[in-house]
Amino acid sequence: MSTELHEFARQALAQGIERPRIAAALRDAGWPEADVAAALGAFADSGFGLPVPKPKPYLSAREVFLYLVMFAALYSCAYHLGDLAFDFIDRFFPDPLDPAGGRRFADSVRWNVSVLVVGFPVFLLTFRLVTGAIARDPSKRASRPRKWLTYLTLFLAAVALAGDVAVLVYSVLGGELTVRFVLKVATVAVIAGGGFWYFLSDMRKEEAEP
Repeated sequence: MSTELHEFARQALAQGIERPRIAAALRDAGWPEADVAAALGAFADSGFGLPVPKPKPYLSAREVFLYLVMFAALYSCAYHLGDLAFDFIDRFFPDPLDPAGGRRFADSVRWNVSVLVVGFPVFLLTFRLVTGAIARDPSKRASRPRKWLTYLTLFLAAVALAGDVAVLVYSVLGGELTVRFVLKVATVAVIAGGGFWYFLSDMRKEEAEP
């Protein structure tokens, strides 16, 4: 958020101007809605007479560590869950041009299950710690590591979905659709689409909060 914008909001509130009028003036001047909300949200609506600044979120090494572990576990689980689904698709709909595929099935399933057995509890634990901290202190929603990693996740999910659709269209145009192929495309769409929908909804909810 711009220092200039923050100072303008502070002075306007100090003069007793109502928040809707300040927000309207800033929007008319061309400031984005997110910046306007952030500028006004930096001060508590306490009726004290002077703008009371809210505490800024404190960035600790522990917080960065938790977010890095949580998102790393998420990416790992998503990848190996998809790979596990691919294993079973290949098992039940084998490729006649890949006779060695069946021999790799047991090792691949064992490895993917092993990663999920370790990775999913790690993700679940860190996710609960992070959401619990946010519930106790909502200002932690403004954490920079959280926002950067969330938007990175949205980007990766969007790229996966776009690539998934492009591959599907390419195969349709080439007349190469098979049950095996469609199931793999659907697997990627469900995993990437589910992650994209969840994190996009979370960020929209955050932006809608005063």
